[in-house]
Amino acid sequence: MKIDRPLLKLPRLYDAERLADEIRALPPSAWLPHPGKVVGNDAVPMITPNGAITNAFAGPMAPTEHLLACPYILDIMADIEAVWGRSRLMGLAAGAVVPEHVDVGHYWRTHFRIHIPVITNPKVVFTCEGEMVNMAPGECWIFDSFRTHDVYNGGSDKRVHLVLDTVGGEKLWDLIREAEAVDRDQLRMIAVEPGSVDKSGIRYEKVNTPDIMSVWEVRCHVSFLLDQAPRTEPFPKVLQLIDRFLHHWGALWAEFGSAHEGLAHYHRAIADIRARLGREGASRIVLPNGVTLDRALNELVFMAAAPTPAPTAPQPAVVVAR
Repeated sequence: MKIDRPLLKLPRLYDAERLADEIRALPPSAWLPHPGKVVGNDAVPMITPNGAITNAFAGPMAPTEHLLACPYILDIMADIEAVWGRSRLMGLAAGAVVPEHVDVGHYWRTHFRIHIPVITNPKVVFTCEGEMVNMAPGECWIFDSFRTHDVYNGGSDKRVHLVLDTVGGEKLWDLIREAEAVDRDQLRMIAVEPGSVDKSGIRYEKVNTPDIMSVWEVRCHVSFLLDQAPRTEPFPKVLQLIDRFLHHWGALWAEFGSAHEGLAHYHRAIADIRARLGREGASRIVLPNGVTLDRALNELVFMAAAPTPAPTAPQPAVVVAR
């Protein structure tokens, strides 16, 4: 998802003390190590597929037991009125970092990431494309994760953020546009008190990962990348190859749609374009965020366009009593 600047503070202010009280009441066992083994990073799953304690991204989302124990976080979600995806409390130990990186995959392209600092200190620095901020407790921020970003906790205590992922919603879009219309220090902040919001209408994702990506979604993501690509060699030849791929994908979509009987054809199309782009040197085309075009196409489009279904567990034989 794109916003017009690296970091954007939304016109909302939440009760950081109430949030901190809820989080401190969670059991230590709720905190899981970072799935990528990044030192000093841990998290509490709050919204996950089917509410299970997992780091998975895909599947119908539901609150975990930890979220249900935090009524004010539910107030916040109800206030923003978005459709919620995988969300967590994210911890960063004193002196620890989230290394500089860019979020390239399909999940990141289709979601906003909202950060609400809960427990923090003035030496926590969030940097996105060179812009550095210290997010104050209770503030509400989003950022463009397709730009380079990193976090450093220079304080002596653990930092905890509530991190909510969402595909969006009309109210969130209005909050973003309101924030983009003024300078950050002129933003009119709205405080949201505990218990002041109707929580009955909180919505969760049911669909978030395509079985097979439609030709229209493929074209959308490819255009997003090509619009940013420099027009230097070998761009003209790469563009011809991508146009050929898009027409081929469109023909396959017209024939098979999302039916799994077309998977082998889709997989061959992806293997072919990967090989052609490799031979043509698409890795020499570098986007403004430092990511090569071939990597971006692979992670955003090819890896998500026709994923291989998980194998079905064998069913036990039925024994008929005689």
